[in-house]
Amino acid sequence: MGEVEFDGVPERWTALLPSYADMAFALGGGQTLGIQNRERFGTEVYDELPGIEFDEDEVAELTEGGVDTELFYEMNADAHFIDPHILTHWYDWDRDDVDQVRTDVGPFFGNFIRRHSDEWHDYRYYDLYEALELMAEVFQARDRYDALVDLHETMLETLDERLPPDDQRPTAMLVYPAESGDEFYPFRFDDGGISTKQWRDLGLTDALATIDVGHYRYGDRSTVDLETLLEIDPEVLLVRNHGGDSESEFREAVVEPLRDDPAASKVRAVEDDAVYNAGYLDQGPIINFYHTERAATDIYPDAFDDATLFDRERVAEIVSGEF
Repeated sequence: MGEVEFDGVPERWTALLPSYADMAFALGGGQTLGIQNRERFGTEVYDELPGIEFDEDEVAELTEGGVDTELFYEMNADAHFIDPHILTHWYDWDRDDVDQVRTDVGPFFGNFIRRHSDEWHDYRYYDLYEALELMAEVFQARDRYDALVDLHETMLETLDERLPPDDQRPTAMLVYPAESGDEFYPFRFDDGGISTKQWRDLGLTDALATIDVGHYRYGDRSTVDLETLLEIDPEVLLVRNHGGDSESEFREAVVEPLRDDPAASKVRAVEDDAVYNAGYLDQGPIINFYHTERAATDIYPDAFDDATLFDRERVAEIVSGEF
């Protein structure tokens, strides 16, 4: 988008993906006016932050019947933390729509950083904290950004201290359930996107790294069936699209059907009860703290059973500005 100028810190803003909504919330910018698929925005993590409130009912669902340009006029946001390419590639927008909303309502600021496998994304990617630093410039919140970086670095240091040696780390496979119920979309850890950050930080060996199985990308939704899953035979299976489920809900929806299937029940991850909730597709810094901690305790219980990888109270202080 080139250079983007702001008259001041945005007071009313919207994101499309939860990654930017979480970033702005972490930087003290308040909550987003709208979101793509509210059920995929892990706002339940905010409930664990003492003194912090988030009203999910005040967040508009932007994708009902597509993303209507009229919604943007109704929201009347000072800024749109949205990569416009998403609007023109996923929804029924053209460049004129983007330019009109930018001129009439407010600027766009953002980059699709969920994954690096979409062929249409031929411009620079940012990692989570590179994007967060740019967002901190918008919100004039460098002090909050620095505090989040310190927390993140402390978490990574704890991981390094406690993780077992490389040769003792399991092979893991990351999947998203397909509509059929007995097939999965496969994801690779090494795509560099923010949605797989926690798996890279935990040093997991990707079960797909040396196998000729495609990686999910927009426009190419190749799947693996349960027989292929058995052939790959991961030690750990990470299943997405159940981010807000309780443990019992996840077991009923995912684990038990796998155990009941003749092929899937023979997969090492299923036999060893190592099928875990992989959380949400999108994450900013706060959701990533929770994702990383839960993944560490799930996959490496002996190393992290007593570990708190980040300080909830400190995060709350950063969000509120009282630090």
